[in-house]
Amino acid sequence: MPGPRPRFGPAPGLVPSGLIKVEYAIPAGLLEQRMRDPVAQDAAEEASAFSHPAVHPGASLPYGDHPDQVVDFYAPYGGRADAPLVVLLHGGAWRAPYDRGHVTPFADFLARRGLAVANVEYRRGREIPGQRGEAPVAGRWPDTFDDVAAALDALPELAAKALPQADARRTVLTGHSAGGHLALWAAARHVLPEGSPWRLPAAPPLRGVVALAPIADLSAAAGLDVCGGAVGQLLGPEEAYEERAAHADPALLLPTGIATVVVQGRRDIVVPQAVGESFVEAAARSGETVGLTLLEEVGHFPLIDPASDACAVVAEEIAQLAW
Repeated sequence: MPGPRPRFGPAPGLVPSGLIKVEYAIPAGLLEQRMRDPVAQDAAEEASAFSHPAVHPGASLPYGDHPDQVVDFYAPYGGRADAPLVVLLHGGAWRAPYDRGHVTPFADFLARRGLAVANVEYRRGREIPGQRGEAPVAGRWPDTFDDVAAALDALPELAAKALPQADARRTVLTGHSAGGHLALWAAARHVLPEGSPWRLPAAPPLRGVVALAPIADLSAAAGLDVCGGAVGQLLGPEEAYEERAAHADPALLLPTGIATVVVQGRRDIVVPQAVGESFVEAAARSGETVGLTLLEEVGHFPLIDPASDACAVVAEEIAQLAW
């Protein structure tokens, strides 16, 4: 498990309009009492999410030559034929210490619910900390985006080999935190600026996207210093920031025409609710409705923690789009 993450105080939420909002009250499961200290709650939830042993995939296939260009496949339990395919993009602020290993229990959780799962790895920032003792650098430009695009383009062929029982016509993208950003971005490649190397000629064949506490609006996240300046590190030097943001910020790549749901814990102090709501607001301004599911008394990590009731809500959101 990586070292300590930066901690953040909760930010004031926005009041979204023109959106679908669903709120769930989650019983206190892993916390015996509802903890009023958000930092203590976040630490407890993180410890729980990272406490599960890794679950090995049934198969792994490369989509490139780099060691990080690989997809792990989890077959649906019970041998179900024509199972929907869930493409999972892990989080970790686009930083190297966090790899796909920490979401393997979540991948297994979805497979136990009859879903085929493709857990995608991609190149992230350097392991070497930044200057002044900062956390490891977030992301690689353009490698992180190259990899996600290449993995999604290769996935139909790879899934046909590794998971012949999966139905690629019922594909749902999901991702947590920085992976939520990448899932939203991957679903928007057909609206990237002309000339973008990642642009698709048409919308990707997806049933939808379920973004979990996503860094969905890069400008809003940068303003809140989410994950210790990760957005600035991802997009690079100041002189390149605006040009790269036009190719990388999901809030600027709307509308997509693809069914999208954001799932967010109200007590998330890692990626505050205001970030997801800013994306939903941007979608509404573009004429598109994005669903927003808010979970009471839930922080950042229960969304990918099989021990949490929030994880069952996430699985249901995915299933509703997939089926």
